[in-house]
Amino acid sequence: MVERDIKLDFQRRARLGLDEAIYCGHKTLAQLTAILEQAWERDASLLLTRLDATQFAALPESYRVCMDYEPVSRTAFYGAVPAPVAPPTVAVVTAGTSDIAVSREAARTLAYHGVACEEINDVGVAGLWRLLERVDELRRFPVLIVTAGMDAALPSVIAGLVSGLVIAVPSSVGYGVAQGGETALRAALASCAPGVVVVNIDNGYGAACAALRILNSFGGDLRRAG
Repeated sequence: MVERDIKLDFQRRARLGLDEAIYCGHKTLAQLTAILEQAWERDASLLLTRLDATQFAALPESYRVCMDYEPVSRTAFYGAVPAPVAPPTVAVVTAGTSDIAVSREAARTLAYHGVACEEINDVGVAGLWRLLERVDELRRFPVLIVTAGMDAALPSVIAGLVSGLVIAVPSSVGYGVAQGGETALRAALASCAPGVVVVNIDNGYGAACAALRILNSFGGDLRRAG
């Protein structure tokens, strides 16, 4: 059976500073159950991403009661995951409320790894005053994850106003030529603001991992910067 061939990477945090995340899209109930069984046997925690509500509801109750599931981000924590206690060192920013599913995936990934963040939503450039009201707040953060769809102008604007690392997440939000986020991705890659880091479309998880890598590389100093 395929489930017998599942080999989780329980040593990843020791190598990379990040746990393996379980991407649940296209996984069967049997595969997910086998993964959770391996975690249970080792008394290990897991971060599950792209776990939709139907998949979660179908899991055995013995596993569901051990999970913190959030339907907005489609993420779940399995096992004991302490809440972050440090001051926020990452700002997770969205252009509009339609981007929150992606930004929450980033925020939840950070929380799983013990990093607190400040979530700042609905500050897109179509109402620039909303962003300008919060520039001083944004300047406090060494790392900012910025999610935007349509023309994805927000990461470039923020990167022109703050000194922190800006990680752009192009989202699939938008009409017509937005092409499911491809226009936003190209706009972010073509940003005239120097040093903007860009991840794949709707990849809040990947953006959080990029933030964690930069935080970890400074030995915790940036985690305390907030």
